[in-house]
Amino acid sequence: MKEYLHKYIELRKHDMQVAVRKAKARKMCYLFLAPYAILFTMFFVFPVVASIWYSFTYYNILEPPRFIGLQNYINLILQDDIFLIGVKNTLMIAVITGPLGYILSFLFAWLINELPRWIRSIAVIVFYAPSIAGNCYVIFSVFFRGDAYGYVNALLMNVGIIDSPKLWLIDPTYMLPICMLVILWMSLGTGFLSFVAGLQGVDRSQFEAGYMDGVKNRWQELWYITLPNMKPMLMFGAVMSITQAFGVADVTMALCGYPSTDYAARTIVTHLFDYGFSRFEMGYACAIATILFLMMILCNKAIQSLLRRVGT
Repeated sequence: MKEYLHKYIELRKHDMQVAVRKAKARKMCYLFLAPYAILFTMFFVFPVVASIWYSFTYYNILEPPRFIGLQNYINLILQDDIFLIGVKNTLMIAVITGPLGYILSFLFAWLINELPRWIRSIAVIVFYAPSIAGNCYVIFSVFFRGDAYGYVNALLMNVGIIDSPKLWLIDPTYMLPICMLVILWMSLGTGFLSFVAGLQGVDRSQFEAGYMDGVKNRWQELWYITLPNMKPMLMFGAVMSITQAFGVADVTMALCGYPSTDYAARTIVTHLFDYGFSRFEMGYACAIATILFLMMILCNKAIQSLLRRVGT
């Protein structure tokens, strides 16, 4: 046992020495990477670490942070019923709009890739436009107005489905489904473009080799050739889909108000906005952000494990 431990220590020392020699030989590369590394640490790593630290404190901006341990997390989970509503709504949005938007983005990209070049360019612009048009989702407030002049109410009343206007964006029964519809409409964003680029980058000779090796139809071509070549794009699209699904706040606040009726459209980010920018309870807001951060990491790991099985 001692001999094995001694060999292991010697092996680790040798690996460390090799790593140090490689680092010295590539010091110029690290010098070029230093500006990005410094900026990334200052504006991404440090804020995350600071947020985790402040989540264990009582901090209202006016007074110095006061360490209170896990009290913020205890209050969130055991006493804050509105936060639990936000968690439920956020998970519903993520489970429904995340995978569905991800799949639709890939299917539309796959179908558009089969079109002629000039038609494909126009189709990409049409599908990508909602994600770059800013607050274009506000037009849905006109469609779902609560009076007879709203397009949806007018259409349903003319057809005879309803007798009186529905308060679509005030009634808790309809608020979250409408928000999901709008979020799904806006989900064809950066992930959609990455799928289009990935499909364009697949080597066409692989399809010929695949048919020689026994690929018989387009579905087998998709599963055994296209998807394995697009794993980086699939991962990027999954990360963007997770970020968008868990970061929903603007749509619900713009359409359903802030706060919404009975908190029916409350999300985790809306709750974070409430405590961080309305009440200035930064310690509590950091605890909310930390929980959201952990949820996104867990979902990202789960999707990575699923994507590793693609094409196997």
